[in-house]
Amino acid sequence: MPAKPVILVDLNILMDVFYKREPFYKLSARVLGLIESGKVIGFVASHSLPTLFNIIKKDQTAKNAKAVVSDLLQIFKVASVDQSTIKQALILDYNDFEDAVQMSSALQCKADYLITRNIKDFQPPLIPVMQPVEFLAIYSSSK
Repeated sequence: MPAKPVILVDLNILMDVFYKREPFYKLSARVLGLIESGKVIGFVASHSLPTLFNIIKKDQTAKNAKAVVSDLLQIFKVASVDQSTIKQALILDYNDFEDAVQMSSALQCKADYLITRNIKDFQPPLIPVMQPVEFLAIYSSSK
């Protein structure tokens, strides 16, 4: 594992933390904690942020949604989704185009790992794809 690994965090991990979804919350929050502490470089794909905003806005308010996105921008770097990202995603043989865009974004930001709960959606993986528990185990064993 690199001294300071670079990860792209899938939207479902952010949702686990924001909504405190059990049994996923604690492990997902630990991953975000590593990013917040600067031990891991964390990226989120740019298209995930408006999706998260709209989900939160439906449950709460636009003001709360803005606050959440603003807080995420304090700890995450944003992996841009541009024409080359979309072209690369179109080439990937994934069932879900959004997952292909996530993988393409991870490649574009040179992520070492893509962290998600839906590993099966990223087949074949172009970089290691793992759940929070797997990433935390590898991270801990390398320290």
